[in-house]
Amino acid sequence: MRYVYCSNSVMHPQADEKVSDSSINSRHALNEETASDPTRLAIDNDPVYSYKEQRKITHRVDRRLIITCGIIYCFSLIDRGNLGNASIAGQQGFSTYWNLWLTPVQSTIVLVFFPTYVLFQPPATILSRKLGPRKFLASITLLWGTLEIGFGFANKWTDMIGLRIALGILEAGLYPSVVYLLATWYSRYDVGKRYCAFYVIGCLALAFGGVLAYGLMQMNGLHGMRGWRWIFIMEGVFTCICSFFAYFLLVDFPDKADQSWRFLNTDERDFIVRRINKDRDDAIPEKFTLARFLRPALDIKIWILAFISFLIITVTTSISVFLPIILRNGMGFTIAESQCLIAPPYCFGAILMVTSAYLGDRYHVRGPILIFNSLVALIGLPVMGFASSSGARYFGVFLVTAGTNANIPVALAYQANNVRGQWKRALTSALFVGCGGIGGISGGTIFRAQDAPRYIPGISAAIACNCLVVVCVMGLSGWYMYANKQADNGKRVNEGSESFRYTL
Repeated sequence: MRYVYCSNSVMHPQADEKVSDSSINSRHALNEETASDPTRLAIDNDPVYSYKEQRKITHRVDRRLIITCGIIYCFSLIDRGNLGNASIAGQQGFSTYWNLWLTPVQSTIVLVFFPTYVLFQPPATILSRKLGPRKFLASITLLWGTLEIGFGFANKWTDMIGLRIALGILEAGLYPSVVYLLATWYSRYDVGKRYCAFYVIGCLALAFGGVLAYGLMQMNGLHGMRGWRWIFIMEGVFTCICSFFAYFLLVDFPDKADQSWRFLNTDERDFIVRRINKDRDDAIPEKFTLARFLRPALDIKIWILAFISFLIITVTTSISVFLPIILRNGMGFTIAESQCLIAPPYCFGAILMVTSAYLGDRYHVRGPILIFNSLVALIGLPVMGFASSSGARYFGVFLVTAGTNANIPVALAYQANNVRGQWKRALTSALFVGCGGIGGISGGTIFRAQDAPRYIPGISAAIACNCLVVVCVMGLSGWYMYANKQADNGKRVNEGSESFRYTL
């Protein structure tokens, strides 16, 4: 007789199934990593599923959740970051519309996206929790894809500004909702690799968006429209197609996982909930009140985490938006080379990203990895700015792109590991991503036309940001270490739980 663990925590007999001795012994058979780690041993010891069965369920979640969210994020980055590629298309004589790129008018087009993007993130996170991520995220993806098509028909720069403001409102709901959603599905030392996989898929947009744009530029003259217009139109069409698939493939929060299309059954849903509750006991959301949502804002730690996000995103945004122009106008590469040379640094960054995520989850650390990656970027920035040859400066781009982008999933895991409670997690995710949006505003201003070809002020600002990341992480991890020692000695309770320990 086998017992099945149900959602009401009662063990029910299942009489008609024969269970061999070997299957009973394998139910608690754990891998070498788990057996040597007391924290993982407690989480992976499940009353219903063996370790192998648990991994199968988790990997099924990965395939549906991580891949789908990553593809949506990929299109999000393409749609918000294609202004630089359109600028390069304009320089090829396709249109005089873009001749003022990096002047105040064009910088305004870049920047107006971010105020609405930041302001609408907290309410969008609440809506995602209330409506469910499947309906919410698929809907906003369809809407901003339609809006992106409209960019291709803009005739004045004022039209472009209005469209960018609206795009900020719609895309505001994606990133914080996904960050929050992923954190609710995984234990604290499983989530780092998942954030990494999600972001690596998104980085495909940054790596190959230029190549895609270069291909779409070749549609110049088709139906009497310029190449830069086709970049917006076709990428918008791709996003709309993605939204239809997302509606069926996205999944809701764990407590409603069995309601998603062809996904988990009730027993598998209960396993996910048990696993999260073993890790931090917050799988089931508390009833929403505005006070409960806003009260965690009094915790200075989540503001430091948000400031770290601001610093990292300032650098990554400046690189992703202006790299085609820096390669073209700063380093002297041709238009085709500038579009295609974007990909290799991001591919190199993906290697560092995956390595950082693996080590972080394996050894339960985040802060030291954030510091190391910042130091990689700090080595690359002077090379990118001050080296004499274009080849050497391009090598600096590799280090800067890798170090700063690898820090994004690590920072996401750093904040996810050190908060507890559904609504505090929701607010922290919104503030983290929102301050990252403010970093997008600052990142859109640090590289200016008059600073070409060296862009020394932009390089200096990026160096300052990475130095501040190191200082903030050292201070915050130092406090976490102190708080954990106090909790071990019974002198404090971390995050409302006697068993909770911060991740350094």
